[in-house]
Amino acid sequence: MKILENLEPKSVFSYFEEICSIPHGSKNTEKIADYLVEFAKEHHLTHRRDEAGNVIIWKKASAGYEDAPVTMLQGHMDMVCAKNASTDHDFKSQGLSLFVEGDFIQARGTSLGGDDGIAIAYALAILSDDSLKHPALEVVITNDEEIGMLGAAKLDTEDLKSKYLLNIDSEEEGILLSSCAGGLTAVCSLGLKRRELYGEKVDLFVKGLTGGHSGTDIEKGRGNANHIFGQLLRHLKRSFDFDLLHLQGGSQDNAIPREAEGSVLVAKDKVCQFLKEVEQFQFILQEECRPVETSLSIYGEGKGSFAGEAMTETTMEKVLFLLEALPDGIQKMDFHTKGFVKTSLNLGVMETSDETFSMKLSLRSSSPYEKNQLSYKLRSLIQIVGGQYKTQGDYPSWSYNENSHLRTIMIQIYKEMFGKEPTIMGIHAGLECGIFYKKMPKLDIVSFGPDIFDAHSPRERMSIASVKRTWDYLLNILENIKS
Repeated sequence: MKILENLEPKSVFSYFEEICSIPHGSKNTEKIADYLVEFAKEHHLTHRRDEAGNVIIWKKASAGYEDAPVTMLQGHMDMVCAKNASTDHDFKSQGLSLFVEGDFIQARGTSLGGDDGIAIAYALAILSDDSLKHPALEVVITNDEEIGMLGAAKLDTEDLKSKYLLNIDSEEEGILLSSCAGGLTAVCSLGLKRRELYGEKVDLFVKGLTGGHSGTDIEKGRGNANHIFGQLLRHLKRSFDFDLLHLQGGSQDNAIPREAEGSVLVAKDKVCQFLKEVEQFQFILQEECRPVETSLSIYGEGKGSFAGEAMTETTMEKVLFLLEALPDGIQKMDFHTKGFVKTSLNLGVMETSDETFSMKLSLRSSSPYEKNQLSYKLRSLIQIVGGQYKTQGDYPSWSYNENSHLRTIMIQIYKEMFGKEPTIMGIHAGLECGIFYKKMPKLDIVSFGPDIFDAHSPRERMSIASVKRTWDYLLNILENIKS
């Protein structure tokens, strides 16, 4: 028995469950793309799959809609793979373990991939149902959106004829997104020098943070485990001599890291005092992070004698400098839109190998100038200590269109269906809308979707009732696009 088979709309949840059964994390989308191509073949729909892994499926207009503007349904096939430390799950080979609790669908110990599996499920349900009324459709399902919108950036749009674009990659019902920030991923690396040392090994941990999306959740002031770990090391260095073995934290540059850990070498007669100081630092940070973070845990564990390679003092100081000097979180608010973040930075991933300390950061801004200025600042900081800096996945912002006919249609339908007006706003996160608008400047675009909470984290959950309401809304929009 399928977990979601009794939920409505049946076709949407059936496809969503099939999608969840297929591994489809970023850079691991071959099987989900195969699935989409097979779907198109089974339903005798024109389709293409490009070298970047994007899949495009066309469906002719239903009777009476032959002259309606061609409309694009758009989402992405990859998901952010996040799991609890205690969860034994291989995202590369295993599907998700779904369960329903009240109004919510979740995955056991992992992220759900409602962002953006629900967009694919909506699209497949529409493509498979010939009883629905709609204009000619171009369903564009892009690849590797979560790691810099790589698929959309490489998409050839020459054969796309859409006038309207319905991007189904928003996570709050009742909100119609009409603009978004641009951004990029900064990749930093620093060569490490090591030396043979002997001492007492102590493992250090930062756990229990809320995490979340580095764009939509950045204004909530949530703690960044990587930065907190850097603060911990610097705090301890003021009172103790220790040598750094390794450190790591976070899994995605666009997710606020919830956990970080590392190991140090301490003199045997200092271990007890060292661990007490770690405990004291926990009390300090718990107080500083309240009331946003209520479960923050910082602790150390003595592991006994250890002989091996640790970073040289100079190398360790460079690592600590970077963790201390790198900006974190909100950099500037938008003075024109109250409560809207303009520019931000998230240190999503840090890790060490035998020879390298590396970091991945998600940089966002609605201002191309400020995005570039912050990138230049990062480059300077990295180069000061002799490190390497590069960027990837640079994507443009999407500006508000005052004359959006599509938005007018969607506002009117929303009012008729729900008796109130939707909220029109921008988002401090990257949407593929910016890339599509740059490639197809005449596109009229709106982004929307059902309620999804705590996306990109193991707490991710999607509202069943909201999926149903958004489905009805989507069908109503398509039915009313005629002129």
